[in-house]
Amino acid sequence: MSDAEYKNRAPDPDALVVNGVSHSFGEKLVLDNVSVAVPRGTFAVLLGPNGAGKSTLFSLITRLYDNVSGEIRILGHDVRRRPGAALQRLGVVFQSKTLDGDLTLQQNLLYHAALHGIGSREARRRAADALATVGLADRAHEKVRNLSGGQARRVEIARALLHHPGCLLLDEATVGLDIASRESVIGIVRELVQRQGLGVLWATHLIDEISETDLIVVLHKGKVLFSGRLSGFLAETGASTARDAFRTLTGIGSIEEEAA
Repeated sequence: MSDAEYKNRAPDPDALVVNGVSHSFGEKLVLDNVSVAVPRGTFAVLLGPNGAGKSTLFSLITRLYDNVSGEIRILGHDVRRRPGAALQRLGVVFQSKTLDGDLTLQQNLLYHAALHGIGSREARRRAADALATVGLADRAHEKVRNLSGGQARRVEIARALLHHPGCLLLDEATVGLDIASRESVIGIVRELVQRQGLGVLWATHLIDEISETDLIVVLHKGKVLFSGRLSGFLAETGASTARDAFRTLTGIGSIEEEAA
């Protein structure tokens, strides 16, 4: 596709498209012809145990690694050909904690806003709005080290929203959280999908985080074994529950034990 054709193409209906992507570390193939599409306004669950390739896929989408095969587009922008435009439309919450505990919630967000070139006055407005969205507006001037794990995750979600992305990636965002905190975090993200029309790719090894309306993508040993809704997942495997369907498809007795 020429540059002129690229600029004049029709708007992409999907928030995220991964098409035919493979990736190796030396001779070890960790992703094998992976294709995933997340439409706008969709909560997609990327389900797989540790070692499935979830984090590698996220690293390719976010350009921590370079995809040398296939294509990755964010809101229609190819991450190799238009990395700036693509990543400007992407919000990310990684599994590892990345907030500065000695700064306040607001200071953490303002620092991130500055990295995106957002002016001071606008950054303060966006930070306040983002903290309100995750239910932490009244904690803006407290230091992050005083927060619970679930509250810190909510701040990371707020930070990921500052530049108004259309696509949001979350990598094992509820790991280490208690049940109430997990429900709070996932509830906030689902509401963002409904209210703002974000496309979300939620990587997890926890089957109970799946909802009936989600798009489910099963990644196992670097390959996509299934992509579709829960009803199709159950029908394809002849199972009565998502847990049994995953077991049938992958041969893994328990995804949680496999991920431990």
